Amino acid sequence: MRALLSMTWRDLLFAHWPVNADIVARRLPDGVSVDTYDGDAYLGVVPFVMADIRPRGVPVGLRFGELNLRTYGNVDGRPGVYFFNLDADDRVGVGLARALFQLPYYRAEMDIRTQGEGTNREVTFRSHRRGTDATPAEFDATYAPAGGFETPAPDSLDAFLTERYRFYTTDDGGRLYYGDIDHEPWSLAPATADIRSNTLFSANGFERPDGDPRLRFAAPIDVTAGRIHRE
Repeated sequence: MRALLSMTWRDLLFAHWPVNADIVARRLPDGVSVDTYDGDAYLGVVPFVMADIRPRGVPVGLRFGELNLRTYGNVDGRPGVYFFNLDADDRVGVGLARALFQLPYYRAEMDIRTQGEGTNREVTFRSHRRGTDATPAEFDATYAPAGGFETPAPDSLDAFLTERYRFYTTDDGGRLYYGDIDHEPWSLAPATADIRSNTLFSANGFERPDGDPRLRFAAPIDVTAGRIHRE
């Protein structure tokens, strides 16, 4: 993979809910099959900060918050992430991502406040989608690690949910594309979260899943991304 962008992901929370696989399968584009773990599909809400985002050859990087709703699928057995939305607090970044990666990015106003470091880190993340081209969406949560960081075991649920290095997306004509990313394995800690507001499910046509989410806080990680390709 020839890197098109490099960046660092910080203050990232994985909040995952198990859902019926048929519910997710109906929302995936043609050619993408739903992935399951012990029979369950998953919907994930992921807030984080993208820092030092640099297109190849550009010396100064962008920084902004991002919030996405995602699930997991595969094409001919190749696992990947499928995004229902990606909200970001940067006009330039939203336009760039839509143009380069055909991803469903939307502009949002975000207020992200942090304190502490390492296992004492705490993040308050608020997002309000703006504009008239998308359904309104709100997110407001405070989250923190609740233990030590470690790399998930290869066959674990945490690895299934996070160790994915490809995403799938479609253009306005329904044509399927994939893009690859590269980074070291995740280092994750159990987490706590006070989620005061989260309308991402309803904004994307889902009922809110039952039960509490599986929460993991990720250590900062350096990421590179390549160009998308037609599947």
